[in-house]
Amino acid sequence: MPKTTFEKLLFACRWLLTPFYVALVVTLVALLVKVVMRAYGLAINIQSLSEEDVILAALGVVDLTLTACLVVLVVFSTYSNFVARIEPTEHTDWPSWMVGIDFGELKLKLIASIIAIASIKLLEAYMNLDHETNRELMWQTGILGAFVGTALFVGIADAVGNAFGGHGK
Repeated sequence: MPKTTFEKLLFACRWLLTPFYVALVVTLVALLVKVVMRAYGLAINIQSLSEEDVILAALGVVDLTLTACLVVLVVFSTYSNFVARIEPTEHTDWPSWMVGIDFGELKLKLIASIIAIASIKLLEAYMNLDHETNRELMWQTGILGAFVGTALFVGIADAVGNAFGGHGK
């Protein structure tokens, strides 16, 4: 009896994640406000901006968009993996990835998204060399390399785990 009660309590604790999801939605709204502000700034200053400034602004919008996509990916996949199952037949208009990503796929998608975001930040830095020090560029390049190395390691570990038992995810 005590074991069953304890297990029920542990299982119910998954709902403690709800405030985290609310915080992620607030983060998504903040990203939306920032992208609107960037687009507005770009629109009102378009005539005075150089081509390089427009490209940097576009990279900033892409960066915010990828970050927002990352938040959405985390919200849906972790909710359906850790809190409550979402029945795909009840949401036929949703993309299949919203409820069909398991933990292994989520790890790889997260790492790929982080690498894309870090790559954009590095590209922004290289396009804005006048405002970057060699030290900052070195650190950004090193961090991107670490993310790429981590992605390779995780991908290899998942592949080996799947090949020798299928429990790598």
